[in-house]
Amino acid sequence: MADQGASAAGVSVADICARAGVSAAVFHQGFADRDAVILAAFDEGVERARSRVQPAYESEPRWLDAIRAALVAFLGFVEEEPALARLVVIHSMGGGGRLLRRRAEILARVAAVVDAGRAETATGRQPPPAVIAEGVVGAVLAVLYNRLLAGTEKPIDLFGSLASIVVLPYLGASVARRELTRPVPRLRSEEPSPEEGRLAAREPEERLTYRTARVLAAIGGYPGASNREVAERAGVLDQGQISKLLGRLEERGLIEKIGGGRARGAPNSWRLTEAGEVLRRRSAALE
Repeated sequence: MADQGASAAGVSVADICARAGVSAAVFHQGFADRDAVILAAFDEGVERARSRVQPAYESEPRWLDAIRAALVAFLGFVEEEPALARLVVIHSMGGGGRLLRRRAEILARVAAVVDAGRAETATGRQPPPAVIAEGVVGAVLAVLYNRLLAGTEKPIDLFGSLASIVVLPYLGASVARRELTRPVPRLRSEEPSPEEGRLAAREPEERLTYRTARVLAAIGGYPGASNREVAERAGVLDQGQISKLLGRLEERGLIEKIGGGRARGAPNSWRLTEAGEVLRRRSAALE
């Protein structure tokens, strides 16, 4: 469903069942039709992006700084959740009526946030009309759409150009030019507290992303889970992504395989190491 060359319009129930490894009967226990599961996946992607973007935006008092922080957070989501990002940005455009209406609702909310920049317009300068915010959001999405399809550069490398696009109508050409060369800001939410710094010195290096925390929680709550069971419990839709993530966590000593696999024949059977359990508890305490 989230393959780079596919679109939501070209996905069938059979495709979804094959990718998820379930029967059509199991599929219809949870979803009425193909559009329902694609809409659910889209909503999951939007929620994961929102959980990163909204706190970043709200952590900054000035509109410009808030926009820059939100953009960094969103590009981080795009880089770390590529399958969901492609669904949200690219494949949702080929969805059915329900998906297109939901997409329009989300874009309207984003445009309202961008439109707050009118209040930052310099004295004596005519503020742009509200419709400009819709054009700004559309322009940013168009750039992301093309770059995600090409897959030739890291999302964060687009930060300066995208920030410049957003601020140009509200703060003018000089500020927009400056955004092209300003360094990428560090999010306030990424700055560790003194206690977290001491913990990090004793624990293995592992960026505690939303997805990492979900995977550790899934394994901690169900020791012996297979790759697929971990993916289902953590809400990771792409089996390739869960395999890569589990491999990285194993390399860092946060999870380990239980020898021999499970009785049901699952190829892998996972449990947390002591270090993984420490990180899982820290994640739960911060929620």
